[in-house]
Amino acid sequence: MAIYGYIRVSGTDQNEDRQILVFNELNILSKNIFTDKQSGKDFERPAYQKLIRRLKEGDLLYINSIDRLGRNYEEIQNQWRMLTKEKAVDIVVIDMPLLDTRLNKDLMGTFIADLVLQILSFVAHSERDTIRKRQAEGIAAAKARGVRFGRPEKATPENFGELIKKWEKAKIPLEEILKICGMSKSSFYRKMREYRMVTGKK
Repeated sequence: MAIYGYIRVSGTDQNEDRQILVFNELNILSKNIFTDKQSGKDFERPAYQKLIRRLKEGDLLYINSIDRLGRNYEEIQNQWRMLTKEKAVDIVVIDMPLLDTRLNKDLMGTFIADLVLQILSFVAHSERDTIRKRQAEGIAAAKARGVRFGRPEKATPENFGELIKKWEKAKIPLEEILKICGMSKSSFYRKMREYRMVTGKK
């Protein structure tokens, strides 16, 4: 039997050291700790997929919390079923001792574990929806106040009109203008339309 640990943090700005420390205390070999630094948007996560391929029947997998398995109720349930039924591995959820498939493998124990799993996965799903809703409300409120998101738009050079004329007369290639202005082709055409609307020049 091999023992594994899986870590997922939702962005590269989050630190996984605390979870690694817990896994080290459980005597999990560093080569058996798999970490993904990206959101739970999908399960095309390289470390998770590598872990799935490595797991064998009878192995033991530690995860810090149930939401590491998925982004919503259905995905958590599906991943749990795949791991415990198809791969036939045991799972221990560190922050919820009741979710330890090594314990109480009788009918009552299985029923309790399944019930706890359903409740926790539903809570994780609800929390994610609440966070998403609050973020959307916050963004909408900020936009209403005039806050702009994304990269600040680069100002066009003062000689933008002259550059357009030279380009139209084939005196300068478009690629050179894009380099001078520091903008993409789509941005150039949009800026050119805006320039003509403001100046009335065609």
